[in-house]
Amino acid sequence: MAKRVLVVDDEMDLRTFISTVLESSGYKAVVAENGEQGMAKVREKKPDMITLDVMMPKESGIKMYRDIKTNPEYQGIPVLIISGLAKKTFLHSQKVLDRFKNQVVPEPDGYIEKPPEPEELLGEVRRILG
Repeated sequence: MAKRVLVVDDEMDLRTFISTVLESSGYKAVVAENGEQGMAKVREKKPDMITLDVMMPKESGIKMYRDIKTNPEYQGIPVLIISGLAKKTFLHSQKVLDRFKNQVVPEPDGYIEKPPEPEELLGEVRRILG
């Protein structure tokens, strides 16, 4: 059975691009356009992996990431961040939130800066999913 990858991004073009790359390589893509929809899909379908944008309306990717990694039911789902935000900036914001909330959240399983190249995206997905 194909591995299910949840693609969470507010940009329709990027959701379509990532989904197409994944599906053409044998993965099952499920999409959401913000963190709120993304969490609903996680609860409904429990994906094998999540690709996640950081800067989105309604519920940000940072909040969704923290919600996943602090919930024992979902924290084992690997997350690949795909964002226009530099990795260093994302990790710094996580550390600030960790101190503020007295919780330590692990680094993401992978990080790609936008726009992703198809080979880079598939390489990271394959590495993460094994």
